[in-house]
Amino acid sequence: MVHSPAPLSALAAPERPFVHKTVTLFRDQLLLLDCGLPMSNVRVAYHAYGEARETATLVLHALTGTSAVHEWWPDFLGAGRPLDPATSYVVCANVLGGCAGSSGPGELPQSGGQPAPLTLRDMARVGRALLAELGIRKVKIIGASMGGMLAYAWLLECPELVERAVIIGAPARHSPWATGLNTAARSAIKAAPGGEGLKVARQIAMLSYRSPESLAVTQSGNRRPGVPAITTYLEHQGEKLAARFCEQSYCTLTQAMDAFQPTDEELRCIRVPVLCIGISSDLLYPAAEVKAHAALLPNSTYWELSSIHGHDAFLIDAQDLPERVQEFLHSSPTEN
Repeated sequence: MVHSPAPLSALAAPERPFVHKTVTLFRDQLLLLDCGLPMSNVRVAYHAYGEARETATLVLHALTGTSAVHEWWPDFLGAGRPLDPATSYVVCANVLGGCAGSSGPGELPQSGGQPAPLTLRDMARVGRALLAELGIRKVKIIGASMGGMLAYAWLLECPELVERAVIIGAPARHSPWATGLNTAARSAIKAAPGGEGLKVARQIAMLSYRSPESLAVTQSGNRRPGVPAITTYLEHQGEKLAARFCEQSYCTLTQAMDAFQPTDEELRCIRVPVLCIGISSDLLYPAAEVKAHAALLPNSTYWELSSIHGHDAFLIDAQDLPERVQEFLHSSPTEN
């Protein structure tokens, strides 16, 4: 079942459906990055939906996502949905190193003339500082794709804050296949800086976000005489990303994902209830890989979304995924 987005007025008070703010953290104490370099005055842009409380649902966005959940996940945000501002305080922040309001790569400490390498654990520590700033003491976490990997970082870095977590279409660590795709994308950016390389990087990524079956259904034939539909589709996707995203952020965030390699022993130490969701046709993060990592968690449940649309099915073909997530997020501890 595909949900129709609720109007923004349904998200909270009609006159103010959300709060969008930017705060500066680590003013008085330093953020020590995993690379060993300190950082201060870290800017964090976030959206918040619903009435402020000491407990919240924290949404972790994907690689090129933003904190504006209402713009990219209407199946999940709204009245009667997993992220219902009438019953929950929903918060999403742009990650450190991103380019949607938070401190970006150009503001990171320099290492060898280049921005310092970031880790997903660094991002989780910044997120923890944001929770403290907002007076939030406990969170339920939901993340998909890069956000799902970041959820693993939260579970390892600050498990005492997390009541339960939902990880959608994400492994605990990158395989050589996923790292190879990111390497090719960064090589394209390095070879053609200034935007053209980022367009190619996006085209590479989009092929891994879909499946052969999905493209056969949606991109067959021609949209322009003599030009295959898939060609115009990929060109359009590249143009769109280059218009709104930063190539430095793309490299910084994908490197952080590639470097995140928790061991099996670390994963076995996670005691928080976790719902891990694989996607049947996912080429980027195959369902078997997501399931295998979920099996290492002592208190996990695995469920699989059946869709022909590949990795991006959590965005474009959610079906009954919202219901599954809502049931888990709002169940009691004894129901796990």
